[in-house]
Amino acid sequence: MASAGGLTRRRGGGRATGPDDNDDSRVSSPVPRNGSAMDNRIPETSYTNSENGHKIAFDPRDISETEERSKQPKLTLMEEVLLLGLKDKQGYLSFWNENISYALRGCIVIELALRGRVSMQKDSSRRRFPLADRVIEVIDDTLTGEVLLDEALKMMKSSEKMSVNSWIDLMSGETWNLMKIGYQLKQVRERLAKGLVDKGILRTEKRNFLLFDMATHPVADGGAKEDLNRRVRNICSSRTVILPANQWLPEDIEFRYLRTITMVCAAYAANVLENALVTMSHEARERAFAQVDELLAEYSQWPFARRPGGSQSIGANLAQAINDEISKGSDKELQLEVLPTNSSTKTTDID
Repeated sequence: MASAGGLTRRRGGGRATGPDDNDDSRVSSPVPRNGSAMDNRIPETSYTNSENGHKIAFDPRDISETEERSKQPKLTLMEEVLLLGLKDKQGYLSFWNENISYALRGCIVIELALRGRVSMQKDSSRRRFPLADRVIEVIDDTLTGEVLLDEALKMMKSSEKMSVNSWIDLMSGETWNLMKIGYQLKQVRERLAKGLVDKGILRTEKRNFLLFDMATHPVADGGAKEDLNRRVRNICSSRTVILPANQWLPEDIEFRYLRTITMVCAAYAANVLENALVTMSHEARERAFAQVDELLAEYSQWPFARRPGGSQSIGANLAQAINDEISKGSDKELQLEVLPTNSSTKTTDID
């Protein structure tokens, strides 16, 4: 609607959300890396001329968020793992799954590393410690536009530097330190499900469970989950693994094979991998799980290396594909060093 001055607003006004804002109920737009300099700060509102001569107000940070999303897969690692675990029609996870909560928080740390936000601390003495006990640090505090990732990023930026294991424990609420209990990320599964609803993958319904009603999230767009299932079966059963480009995993996405292997290993740790293998025969499923065991052994160390005596009948090209991806991102080794730290399963149930 045009005002008397000929100004048309496309985006609602109001206060700008800064990196220190505590309201995590919506997706925050990325902010410039050098936002502390007043002269270099992006203005809160800019204007462009429309065809009818009216000015249109817009937030320049929307452009930054669009650029960020165009460089990343449509679904985060956490969303993929949750989607694999959800029952398609019922819209909820198995009530007996006690592993997924911890695995999802590990995926948050890994996703931040893959997006170049965190890495291992650059210290030659770190090699004296196991991977999970090495300290990570924030190397880029630009927000991602994903609520859970940005909430975790803010905490890591404002806190002392801690190890990967420590951060996953704190985000899971596993601490006796009352000063750090506030680092727990709550209702992760529900918030991820709502994010998938916003992306059109799930829908929200209410189901009655005898004494209470519960919001459930059945699958609305089966294409995303079917692609996930195909990628899992491809990694676990194909001699030559080929990942066709599609809207869920575009060709120009960085670390396509490494991302997929990480997703498969995280799904295994979260005890939801079998859901993608139900169409396979019993013997094929056994071979698939054996392959995942080998992947865990190979990619739970740094640098990544094939285990001596491992099977060559499945994924024979994976080692070369991963080496090619790492070679292209040779300046990101400290980020990739974070990935092997979530390979082990930890049983806990927190949300």
